[in-house]
Amino acid sequence: MDRPKGLSPDQDAAAVERIEGRLDAGVLFISDHAANALPAGYGTLGLPQSELDRHIGYDIGAAAVARRLANRLAAPALLTRFSRLLIDPNRGADDPTLVMQLSDGAIVPGNAGIGAEEIELRLNRYWRPYRRAVSQTIEAMIDAAPLPAVLSIHSFTPSWRGRARPWEVGILWDSDPRLAAPLIAALTAAGVIVGDNEPYDGALIGDTLDEEVTRRGLAGLLIEIRQDLIGAPDQAIAYADRLEPIIQSVLERPELRQFAFYKSRTGRHG
Repeated sequence: MDRPKGLSPDQDAAAVERIEGRLDAGVLFISDHAANALPAGYGTLGLPQSELDRHIGYDIGAAAVARRLANRLAAPALLTRFSRLLIDPNRGADDPTLVMQLSDGAIVPGNAGIGAEEIELRLNRYWRPYRRAVSQTIEAMIDAAPLPAVLSIHSFTPSWRGRARPWEVGILWDSDPRLAAPLIAALTAAGVIVGDNEPYDGALIGDTLDEEVTRRGLAGLLIEIRQDLIGAPDQAIAYADRLEPIIQSVLERPELRQFAFYKSRTGRHG
């Protein structure tokens, strides 16, 4: 994925937080919704700061978990530096929810009536630099060997529309069971209440894993953690430390180090 003309590496750095790690670590951590920041000139998109501080602005606690896991496993990690309300890096470039004008009941004034030119600007300055960083890091890790697995760290709200969500962790995946099945089993054995494609479905055309991982034949999945378990920095570190040995045990499986292609549940081939 080439850098658009006129876009400098410094602008890439403004969009992506890079955590250095061993290219032969066998795992890459990413966090698509790591931050709730907005670039100068966008203000708060017309929202109260309190709206940006809740789930519509970012995945609370996910960044701290991703950083801790990367540190514990000496692995690289890539995290966004901008709010998903600016543009959602975990959506395809043509997804209608790429730039939300209404999110969880909140009207986003700064996105109202957004035109194609502004969307293209945000794609070039924020969405593409993040996707490019993921793509380039994966390619470098493939070259370094062994083939990397990719774990995308997210978080979810403890309740939705007044109904409590019982899961501590959700494992979201499409059709490749190599990582998902043993991780679900290992988490369950460790006493974690796990959602298998809960509270969301992992088959999403155009998301980061679909475009950058599945199409390459690599193993990957999305880990969702309930926000009341990781909302404070010390909670996030403690929960990451709980997850690390479980993840590490699954990453030792040899089938993760081979290319394999599966037909997506969306009907698209990987």
